[in-house]
Amino acid sequence: MPGTMIEFKANGRTASGYLARPTAPRGRGILVIQEYWGLVDHIKDVADRFAAEGFFALAPDLYHGEQAKSPDDAGKLMMALNIADTAKDLRGAADALIALEGVSPKQVGIVGFCMGGQLALYGACEFPERIAAAVDFYGIHPKVKLRIENLDAPVLAHFALKDKSTPEDRARELVRQFEQAGKHVEAHFYNADHAFFNDTRPNVYSRADAHDAWKRTIEFFNRSLGFDKELPGGRKIG
Repeated sequence: MPGTMIEFKANGRTASGYLARPTAPRGRGILVIQEYWGLVDHIKDVADRFAAEGFFALAPDLYHGEQAKSPDDAGKLMMALNIADTAKDLRGAADALIALEGVSPKQVGIVGFCMGGQLALYGACEFPERIAAAVDFYGIHPKVKLRIENLDAPVLAHFALKDKSTPEDRARELVRQFEQAGKHVEAHFYNADHAFFNDTRPNVYSRADAHDAWKRTIEFFNRSLGFDKELPGGRKIG
C-alpha cells in the first residue's frame, strides 16, 4: 500500500516526509534519506519497498518541497543544503518514527543514497541514542563531516567501482577511518556505476547489483534492529 506525506516537529519548526507503513501492526523503523534530486518518486518507492519488507519507513523531505530537474540543479541544491538545519530534520524525523505506535525497538535504522548516504552516516554519528544501524549507498557530500568517534551503530556500505563521484580510493579510505576508530563496518564494492540502485536511471542502473545490495541491506537491518532489543514492559526475548 502506498505511503502518505506527514508532518513532524523539527526543533520548533515543522518538517514533512513520506511515511510508508507495513501491513503488520508492529515493525522496525527505517529513515530513508534522499539523493541529491530531492524527495522524488524513486525515494518514495524505496520507502514503500521497506514497508513491504515489514518496516515503518520515513523519508524526510530535506529540500522542503524543492526537487531538481537536472544534474546542475541537483548539485546546487545539495551544496546549498544547510547541514545544521538538516541535522534538526534528521533528529525530528527519527523522533517522529520512534514515537509511532507499533515501531519497536525504540531505536531506528537509517539508509541513504548518494548525498543521502553521507547524511545517513552523519545522522548515525550525531544521534547515536536514536539510530542503531546505518546503511550508506555510495554516499558523498563535501560539506558533511563525520564525528566517527560518536558512532555507536554498525555500518553497511555499498560502493561502485566505476563511480566517479565517490571513487574507490575515497570509499576505501572512509572504510579505513571507521575501522581505525574501532567501529563495525561491512563494505561491498560492485562493478557498477554511481547510483546503480536507482531503477529510474537506466543508464546506470544494475539490476543484479541492486538486487544483491537490497538483500544485504534487509538482512543487515533485520540483524541490527532485532525485536529482542525491546518489548513492552521492558521484557526481552532471544
